[in-house]
Amino acid sequence: MNPTPSYEFDSVEHTISRLAEVGYLADRRLATTVYLLTRLVKPVLLEGPAGVGKTELAHALADSTGRRVVRLQCYEGQDESRALYEWDYGKQMLYTQMLREKIGDIVESSTGIAEAVEQIGSHDDVFFSERFLSSRPLLEAIRSEAPVVLLVDEIDRADEALEAVLLEVLAEGQISIPEIGTFVARHAPYVVLTSNNTRDLSAALKRRCLHLFLDYPDADRELQIIQSKGTGLGDAVAEHLVQVVRGLRELDLRKPPSISEAIDWARTLAVLGISELGTAELDETLSVVLKYDKDLARAREQLAALVQGEIPEPASVPAQVDAATEHAPADREGRTVRSAKDHPGRHGPGTYGERSQPAVDGQPARPRVSTGQGERSFTSKFRRRG
Repeated sequence: MNPTPSYEFDSVEHTISRLAEVGYLADRRLATTVYLLTRLVKPVLLEGPAGVGKTELAHALADSTGRRVVRLQCYEGQDESRALYEWDYGKQMLYTQMLREKIGDIVESSTGIAEAVEQIGSHDDVFFSERFLSSRPLLEAIRSEAPVVLLVDEIDRADEALEAVLLEVLAEGQISIPEIGTFVARHAPYVVLTSNNTRDLSAALKRRCLHLFLDYPDADRELQIIQSKGTGLGDAVAEHLVQVVRGLRELDLRKPPSISEAIDWARTLAVLGISELGTAELDETLSVVLKYDKDLARAREQLAALVQGEIPEPASVPAQVDAATEHAPADREGRTVRSAKDHPGRHGPGTYGERSQPAVDGQPARPRVSTGQGERSFTSKFRRRG
């Protein structure tokens, strides 16, 4: 691999200013990580709650360095063929048809079956060459003629097997294809991995990356971010809105409002011509930032306090959540708390997976699955694998 010289950023301060030019306001800690990414040509893993600017950083890095983004969006059940490469079987079949027509010419000079087989076998590599290779994001980034930013988005949603596939790319900047050989990056990509902390990532993956936890910014920086997006909202209202958003995040909601949602809220209020925030204005537009009924109900209980800038009362947490988090107080955005919030029956009988079945050994009963549902699930899974 021939690393591309990092001429884009001269210093941490230069990194801050270049990112600001493309609309991304980075603090010194984040800018230092980005600067090291470009100088060391080492992947960076960004972890933190959704909507704090992890994915946006990859796009800002690309804009500020003149690179394009190659994005691998991760999801559950994703296999390596969707991340690395696939063989173009249709084209291979077409070439097979052509070979059948030329088979006589190939074996015409052979004196026996063994020699004919040998002559046909000498053409095996024709069907496993680059002309039949369909590049997916990882291979595309490695083979790119120009430098790119490789964004591996929401790696925590993918299975652990995909992490193993990524290791060679992250550590060596290359991809090995058994039928062909090893592709080494022509230009070392800037690699940005993001995670919303829905599961723990492997130590092997983290060891190969620079690491940074991105949390919600402080009030001043969040106000600067909203103002920099040209929402059209007045400065006084925007400052008040930031206080309200930060108050909502203290309510222990299932989905706290993200920075991007706060920006959307500011744009919404500007479109409506709101010049002063009040309880009515908040109530009418609250669904812009809160997407669950329970969160909306909880927030509406505290609207008056939020408008006055008072600290909301802490939410009453179910016993199951307390038990799940008593040994992990720092895991507020981790899978422990979210898993505890999603336990069956937390909204009472007859809701969210609870079918009013009796508990077994003190644990909520699992929802019943009909024979038809099970058959459809099995059949669809079998077909996908087939």
